[in-house]
Amino acid sequence: MLLCIDCGNTNTVFSVWDGQAFLCTLRTSTEHQRTADQYFVWFTTLMEHHKVPVEIDEVVISSTVPRVVFNLRVLCDRYFKCRPLVVGKPDCALPVAPRVDQGTTVGPDRLVNTVGSFDRHGGDLIVVDFGTATTFDVVDDDGAYIGGVIAPGVNTSLEALHMAAAALPHVDVTKPQATIGTNTVACMQAGIYWGYVGLVEGIVRQIRIERERPMKVIATGGLAPLFDQGTEIFDSVEDDLTMHGLVLINRYNRDLAKA
Repeated sequence: MLLCIDCGNTNTVFSVWDGQAFLCTLRTSTEHQRTADQYFVWFTTLMEHHKVPVEIDEVVISSTVPRVVFNLRVLCDRYFKCRPLVVGKPDCALPVAPRVDQGTTVGPDRLVNTVGSFDRHGGDLIVVDFGTATTFDVVDDDGAYIGGVIAPGVNTSLEALHMAAAALPHVDVTKPQATIGTNTVACMQAGIYWGYVGLVEGIVRQIRIERERPMKVIATGGLAPLFDQGTEIFDSVEDDLTMHGLVLINRYNRDLAKA
């Protein structure tokens, strides 16, 4: 079985793939201090809860936090007796290389989303990922990542607003009942929600103008379904896009090794 690990700035997701379907998906906070032993205890405990056997023989990792990769490598070596494939490292090949400025390092999550979205939808795509940052990844007609946009994430913006203005409280991200708020919380929720709807629609519009062609828009990330309620710009909302991309990259590298 294949263990896919997606380590983001806020959360780390483990998904177990048996060759046909994901058997379970587990989520934990991202902490670079967490040891391989701690990962293993957490992982095996929840696997037993889901009644999934711990029979991992392959691991593929995407991590936007380099400091956690070492302990994840130790986890694979010590407990799964395998060498993990790490997206973005020289020994991890991609079906189509990114076309960006020389010397630019592209985030592994953006590469994985590119592979996953191209497999499902073909080329000429904009992938909007609602994470710690809100990212827009542009996928060319041959499946290459050719650049994108990085904006502050929704929760990151809320936290910055609270820290900069002591009188403003912490609020949950939700679709407001009305655009015009009649109290502080409602005003903040309307500003964040409709502000980000406008941000997404505006950036997508500009990308389409520059590309001079129709482009599908794919949304992913935890807040994608919420913002899908406020706009018709998304052609598809997919919560498993990153994991699907990791499965494809692992399969591609395995096939290359056999060739």
